[in-house]
Amino acid sequence: MQIPVPALSHAFTLRVELAAPIELGPGRAGQRRIIPIVGGAALGPDITGEVMNLGADWQTIFADGAAHLDTRYAVKTDDGAVIEIVNIGTRHGPPEVLARLAAGEEVDPSTYYMRTAARLETGDARYDWVNHTLFVCAGIRRASAVEIAYYKVD
Repeated sequence: MQIPVPALSHAFTLRVELAAPIELGPGRAGQRRIIPIVGGAALGPDITGEVMNLGADWQTIFADGAAHLDTRYAVKTDDGAVIEIVNIGTRHGPPEVLARLAAGEEVDPSTYYMRTAARLETGDARYDWVNHTLFVCAGIRRASAVEIAYYKVD
């Protein structure tokens, strides 16, 4: 008997609109900040709708500039379901690239690493499959938004 090899299939992409970061100052592990999530879009194919104006990314920025990403937000689908998303991951890269990202510049996503693992949850029976599916994600940071591609682990 052989252990199955997981495969990935693209489920949807989110464009998440962000407000200005709220700086908390130094914490136990690094610089702390909260970045409010104020809207956006879910662009399919499996989930389409809007990113709701609630939630945030609670970040820890380490001495080397790497960021621990810890987000919680929700999507309201075009057919009325509400899906909670909890997304945990990391963003790191060369110091000069991270400085450009922090300054709001467009940066080639191949020059830094931004990956997450997501848990989705809903009470809507039409989307019950998300309650039992693992997702891994790749993202890019824009000046006032993040784009994240969600892949189902099959």
